[in-house]
Amino acid sequence: MSQGRGSAVVAAAAVLCLLMVLNSEVVQAATYKVGGARGWTFIVVGWPKGKNFKAGDVLLFSYRTGAHDVAVVNKAGYDSCKVPSNAKVYSSGKDQIKLVKGKNFFICTFPFHCAFAMKIAVTAT
Repeated sequence: MSQGRGSAVVAAAAVLCLLMVLNSEVVQAATYKVGGARGWTFIVVGWPKGKNFKAGDVLLFSYRTGAHDVAVVNKAGYDSCKVPSNAKVYSSGKDQIKLVKGKNFFICTFPFHCAFAMKIAVTAT
């Protein structure tokens, strides 16, 4: 094999290995539809139970626009059903939110919705 061909084969192998590593990282992230078939709705608080979430996984909050929303809150906001002033609130009806490592808290900000268990706490490893 000539010098040029050998270098090209090594370069191609290196690129292939890099693509495999990058692809494996993307494949590891999972998308979960919050609430399953029912979507983001009342009494969804127990939905995360038994699931193993990882940082980078995506939660899909699916709901009728104008009927609900979803806010990323801290533990105090989750416990009190009150939205901190710095909370990010989504309202598209197809919100995709990437989990961070540790505790992640989400509530609906519509009056009384959070009180009717329209909130979830998710721990991502």
